[in-house]
Amino acid sequence: MPVVPALPCDDAGVNYQETCLINSHYVTPPGSGGAAIWKDPGMPASPSTARAINDRLALRLLQQDGPLTATQLKTLTGLSRPTVADLVERLRGAGLIQVVGESGAVRRGPNARLYGIVADRAHLAALDVRLGSVGVVVTDLLGATLAEGSLPIGGDTGTEPAVERAAALLERTAREAGSVPLHSVGVGAPGLIDPVTGELRDSSGLPAWHRVLVRELQRRLSATVLVENETNLAAVAEHREGAAHDCETFVLLWLGQGIGAAVMLDGKLRQGASGGAGEIGFLPVPGVSGLPSAVNCEGGFHSLAGSVALCELAAGHGLVDLGAMAGGREEAAAVDAVRTALEAGETGEPFLKELADRLALGAAAVASVLDPGCVLLAGAVGHAGGTALAARVEERLAAMSPLRTEVRAGSLGDGAVLRGALITARDAAQDALFAPGG
Repeated sequence: MPVVPALPCDDAGVNYQETCLINSHYVTPPGSGGAAIWKDPGMPASPSTARAINDRLALRLLQQDGPLTATQLKTLTGLSRPTVADLVERLRGAGLIQVVGESGAVRRGPNARLYGIVADRAHLAALDVRLGSVGVVVTDLLGATLAEGSLPIGGDTGTEPAVERAAALLERTAREAGSVPLHSVGVGAPGLIDPVTGELRDSSGLPAWHRVLVRELQRRLSATVLVENETNLAAVAEHREGAAHDCETFVLLWLGQGIGAAVMLDGKLRQGASGGAGEIGFLPVPGVSGLPSAVNCEGGFHSLAGSVALCELAAGHGLVDLGAMAGGREEAAAVDAVRTALEAGETGEPFLKELADRLALGAAAVASVLDPGCVLLAGAVGHAGGTALAARVEERLAAMSPLRTEVRAGSLGDGAVLRGALITARDAAQDALFAPGG
């Protein structure tokens, strides 16, 4: 188990001894095992603030690495034994942690007790809202799945019925999970999120019920409802639990029905001034007719790498029948084409080469502006292509750009959006519940 290093009380961090400093935000230092450490602006802390800092660190460690004994908490935090004993009793009294067993590696007694987060103190929910469907998962505070469900919502469904069906699905799934109320709900949806209000903005081409659903959930539920762009949530999930877990800076390319990108710089998601960072579908590129407009990405990168464009490319190589796109199955047909090409060996190579050329155009534009060092191919098409497609894109990108950029395949597949929404809800709940008096 990784040990949180005892850091001096300066710019590098806080040592979390009885003398602590007031801090402005969490960082994750190398070697900490992902534990969140407060960043130090240099202000002396009062005893109550020091206790709050130590409590939150212990709770984060218990959430990430628990259950833990008091001795393990002492080792991981660098706190003295009396201080750890005091915070354990304080957190138990607040109903945040409980004894969940004993460690066989320690003699019986107080030091053998294993402490864990009270997972059923709150329930969390995540929604993946798509053009024609909605998926829901409800978990406990540690992320263990308690109930889940999904349903299709056809394009001919009216706004009010669509909203009612989606909201009812969430309420029904929450009841199936038990009587504990929802604390936080994370919602992933296509489109732009206003960085000031946190609301889903009106977007042409997207169903009206998406925006109305968020408002309806906020009205119906006592829980906190958080909405974020689906591609951004996929990046959050890949960063915390997936292929980018070792990267603080990277760009995720979402390859599915449409095209999108998410920008993670120094461990922080960057949405841009208007929430539109990563709208790479509008990127003007060679090889297409015309230019994109303010309301239509046709003529942009979308016209090269969106599902319809990939199906047309695959049809030209004899890998798919364009009739397979009927009924809104463009994404599924594109996924099938990529898989067929990979299985076809030499026969599928011309298609894969041209596909890699197209994706490298978008990746090169990203690399030239942001120099992220790593690009993830995610979404249904990126997942279908896997490491084989990622390697081809990396090779082509290396020939186009002087900036060394690794290309990886996302590891969480189509479930990345739901997972990212759940992580967002969990972080919000833990920030509230782990706060003094929470």
